[in-house]
Amino acid sequence: MVMEEGGQRDRGRGTPATAGGDGRQIFKELGDQNLDAICLSTYRTACKLRFIQRRCNLHLVDIYNVIEAVRDAGLNAVELHAGISVIRLENLVSSLFNQLSKRLPTTHTINARESTVLLVEFLLAAIDSEPDSRLTVFSVKAMLSTLCGGKLIDKLRYVFSQVSDSSGVLVQSKFDGFLREALKLPTAVHEGPSFGYTHTLARSCFPQQKRVMLNMFLDVIADPPQCLVWLPLMHRMANVEHVHHPVTCSYCRGNGMTGFRYRCLRCRGYQLCQDCFWRGNASGSHSSQHQMKEHSSWKSPATKLGRALSRTLGCVSSREPPHPIYPEEPERTLNLANIVPTRPLENTSEAMLLSSSAPESSKSLAAAQRMNEEHALIAAYVNRLQSSPSVDSPSRQDEEHKLIARYTSRLAETDSSGVIPNRSINFDVNKQKRELIAQLECKNREILAEIKCLRAQHDAACQASPEKGTTNPTLLAELRLLRQRKDELEQRMSSLQESRRELMVQLEGLMKLLKDEEQRQAAQAAGSSHASPSRPSPSTVRSVGAASPPVHMYPPQDSLAGVGGDVQEAFAQGPRRNLRNDLLVAADSITNTVSSLVKELHSDDVREEEERLLNGKDRAG
Repeated sequence: MVMEEGGQRDRGRGTPATAGGDGRQIFKELGDQNLDAICLSTYRTACKLRFIQRRCNLHLVDIYNVIEAVRDAGLNAVELHAGISVIRLENLVSSLFNQLSKRLPTTHTINARESTVLLVEFLLAAIDSEPDSRLTVFSVKAMLSTLCGGKLIDKLRYVFSQVSDSSGVLVQSKFDGFLREALKLPTAVHEGPSFGYTHTLARSCFPQQKRVMLNMFLDVIADPPQCLVWLPLMHRMANVEHVHHPVTCSYCRGNGMTGFRYRCLRCRGYQLCQDCFWRGNASGSHSSQHQMKEHSSWKSPATKLGRALSRTLGCVSSREPPHPIYPEEPERTLNLANIVPTRPLENTSEAMLLSSSAPESSKSLAAAQRMNEEHALIAAYVNRLQSSPSVDSPSRQDEEHKLIARYTSRLAETDSSGVIPNRSINFDVNKQKRELIAQLECKNREILAEIKCLRAQHDAACQASPEKGTTNPTLLAELRLLRQRKDELEQRMSSLQESRRELMVQLEGLMKLLKDEEQRQAAQAAGSSHASPSRPSPSTVRSVGAASPPVHMYPPQDSLAGVGGDVQEAFAQGPRRNLRNDLLVAADSITNTVSSLVKELHSDDVREEEERLLNGKDRAG
C-alpha cells in the first residue's frame, strides 16, 4: 500500500460530540490514550474505534453472534426504521456478552456487565452526535455490524442483505441510511469533520452503476471510498497487532517493530515503525512528504527472491481474487406453508381449501408432496380442535367425520401408487429395531445390577478381614511380643556395631605403631650402613638383627586390652612374625564374625515372621 504521508493531515478535528460525552467513562479512557497526536486522520479514526472495540470486548464477537443476538431479541420481525427503547438495547447487548462469556474458555473471562455498560454508553453517544437523531433497529444493526470483530467480507455481506431488496439489488436509499448510521461512529470519537455524513456520499460510492449486486458491492467496498477508508484499516490493524519485524526504526532506533512497518520509496533503507510514521516523525534527508509503503508482514530476502522467481517463471498469475464470487440471485427461503399453517384456521372451509391446494392430478405428484399434504390436514385438524370451544356438538362430529373421510380417501390414492406399503414395511422394520434396542437395554441393566452386587460383596469382604484381625486378642498379644523381640534385636545389633567400631579404632592404633616401628628399623639400618666402610652380607645383617634385642618393638600389654586373640598372638613374645599379615587376618576374622551375627539376626526375624503368618492362617481357618 503506497500512500502520501502528508495527504490526509488535519482536515480539522471536531469538538466533542455531546456536552455530556466527556463525562462518560469510555471517553475518559479514550482521552488517556493520547491518540489525537496521530497526524493522519484515517489512522487516528481507526485507532480510536479499535480502542473502543477492544475496550468493550467487541473484538471477540463476530457478525454471526450479532445476528443471533438480534434474532433472539426479536428485532428481525420489526421494521428497520422502527424505534426501540434503551432498555431493549441494554437487553440485546447484555445477551450478546452473556453468550460470549459462556463460549470463552475458563482461562479468558470478561466482565459482561462492564462491557454492556460501556458499549451502551458509546452507542447512545453516537446516536446523540447528530441532531434530530433517534435510536432505531437499523442504527443498532449498522453500528454493531461495523464495530464487531470477525471477517470484513462477512460483515459486508450482512450489510448488503440489509440494504438490498428481495431480488438482490442494492437500494440507494437504504445504503444512504447505512452510511448515515455507520458514520456516526467516527463523529462520536470527534472525527466528524474528516468522516462526517453528507447527502452525496451514497451516489459518490456508485456513480454510474444502476444495478448494484453483491459482488459489485464487495468490489467497491474492498477498495473503499473516502468516507469508509477507516473500516478496512481497522481490520488490518487487528491482523497485525502481534506481527514482529526484526528491523530497527530509523527514527526512534527501537530494536524491532510490532504492527505495521513503513518503508520509504525514495530514501534507501529508511524504515519507520507505526508510532513514528503516524505521528509524522522524520530524520536525516527523509521528509514527511515522501511516499511510504506499508508492510504488514516480514519476509526474509530468500523468501522475496523465491517469490520473485516463481512470479517470473510462472505461466499463470498467482494472484487470488479479493473475495469469493457469490451468486447474484439471493437464496430463496423454504416455503413451509404446506407443512405448518402460518396461523390457526378458523373454520372448516379454510381447512378444505388448504387440503385441496394441490392440483387434481394428484396421482402424478411426488411422494414428498403427498406427505406434506397429509401433514397439513393433520395440522389443520389439530388447530381446529384447539380453537373450537364446544366438544360434543353434532356439527363438530360431522366435520370430524368429513375430515376422516377426506384423509382416508387421500390414503387410498397413495395406496394405489405403492407408497403406503413401503411406509408400512418401514414401520415394521423400525418396530423390530425398537424391540431389539429395548431387549439390549434390559440386558444391559441386568449386567450393571450384577456388577454392582459383586462390587458390594467385594467391598464388604475387604472391610471384614481387617476388623476380624483386630478383634483377635491372641494375635494382638503375639504381635506385641514380636515387636518387643524386634526392639531387643535392634538394641543388640546397635551394641555389636559399637563394639565393632571400637575394635576398628584399636586396629588403626596398632597399624600406626607397626608403621612407626618399621620406619625406626629402616633408620637404624641406614645408620649402620654409613658407619661400616664395607657392606656386610645379608646373612650377617640378619644375624645381628636377630641377636640385638628390639627396643619399643611391642606396645605395652595394657594397650591390647579388649583385642581378639589373633591380635594378641601377633604381638606376643616369641619369634618374629609378619605383623602386617597378622593384623589383616585379625580384621578379617572380626568382620566375618560381625557379618555372621547380622545374618543370624536377620534369619531369626524372617523365621519369626513366617511362624506368625502360619499361626494367623491357622486361626483364620
